This record gives sequence, structure tokens and C-alpha cells, in this order.
Amino acid sequence: MSKIITDINEAFKDLKDGMTILAGGFGLCGIPENSIDAIAHLKVKNLTVVSNNCGIDDVGLGKLLKNKQIKKMISSYVGENKEFERQFLSGELEVVLTPQGTLAEQLRAGGAGIPAFYTPTGVGTLVAEGKETKVFEGKEYLMERAIVGDFAIVKAKKADSFGNLIFHETAMNFNPVCAKAGKITVAEVEEMVDIGSLDPNFIHLCGIYVDYIYKGSFTKQIEKIVTRD
Repeated sequence: MSKIITDINEAFKDLKDGMTILAGGFGLCGIPENSIDAIAHLKVKNLTVVSNNCGIDDVGLGKLLKNKQIKKMISSYVGENKEFERQFLSGELEVVLTPQGTLAEQLRAGGAGIPAFYTPTGVGTLVAEGKETKVFEGKEYLMERAIVGDFAIVKAKKADSFGNLIFHETAMNFNPVCAKAGKITVAEVEEMVDIGSLDPNFIHLCGIYVDYIYKGSFTKQIEKIVTRD
């Protein structure tokens, strides 16, 4: 069965209220814009979204926030979104603020089938509340559980029809780890190429992790435009 779809909505036919979505991207760099728009259109609610951040107002994952489709956000940085702040302070949005390296490792572990791991990050802070700790060679470590999602949505530069992906420079960011940790992975790409045309030495993510491939169009917005004379 071909993984290529021409209608992005086909990839989300099994998406339901209350599911967990892993979203690649860092700020607005390498975000799966088409998938986010499709989810916004479906109006599914009570979602748990795992992403480094939540976009900005009305852009990226900020669209799902505006629609009040997100119940819980697991992320590392949330400082660019006024609606995020409003919903959090009003108690409408549950937030699990996670150290960035820990979040990346939680996703990597989820994709690797590792249920949990120990890290020194967060020991002795609010991050450690309610979590198991253990001492290794005289140093205390915090146990963090892996993260797996019902859906992973990622964005790549190139793909072949099997789903082998190449990401563009820093747009690689959280995309590969999200793709590996999703039960269903949707990859939207800028360019489709024939199988065999990608050098195996430069493939960033093997197509075995990808379920759907969609050739999309992208706006590539900038979070903050700062200019000077």
C-alpha cells in the first residue's frame, strides 16, 4: 500500500478526542503546518500535545489553542503565546513544563521501546516532585518515563514513496524523535523523489517509522522579525 496521500485529512481519519499528538518543530522552524490545519479543521478536543513549544498566537499549534482543542501541553518553552498564558493562568490548560533535553530523551526512549531512564536534570527542583530518584556512584538521579503518542506529525524537506526522510538543517530539531515515538506518523514534505534517489548515507529517518506522506505547501513564518539600520 502506498504511503503517499493527496488529502491530508485521510491521515487523521482515526484521530479521536483525548488522544496524544507528538508535534515536531522548534518555534516555527520545521513545524507540520498542514497537519496542524487538518487537526484544527476536525475540531477534535481534549488533546494532549507534546512539542518543544506551542507556536505563537494563531500560528502553528497556536491554532489548536485558539480552538481550545488542547487539554494538556507537555513542552519546554511557552513564552511566545499570549493565549497559552491566558489559558494556563485561568486553569483551562494543564501544562507539564519539562527540561528540553529531558523531553527529547523521553521521546527518543519512547521510540526505542525504553520505558524510563534516569537523569540528573531536575533533581532537587519542582520537576522532581512525585518522581522516583536513585543514587548512582554517589550522585542522585531522577527517573523520567518515556513518551509515546497516538499520532506523530512531522515536517521534512524530502521524502521518497517509502517514507525515507531528509530534514533541512535545523528544521530537523524534534522531528525525528517525534516520528519514532508515534504509533501513527504523518510526514508532510516539501519535495517528493523516486525511491533510490536518496543517498542512504544521508537519510535522516528511515521510512519504516512513517505511515503517511503528504506533499504540502508551507508559509515558513518567523516568530519575531527584528531589524536594524
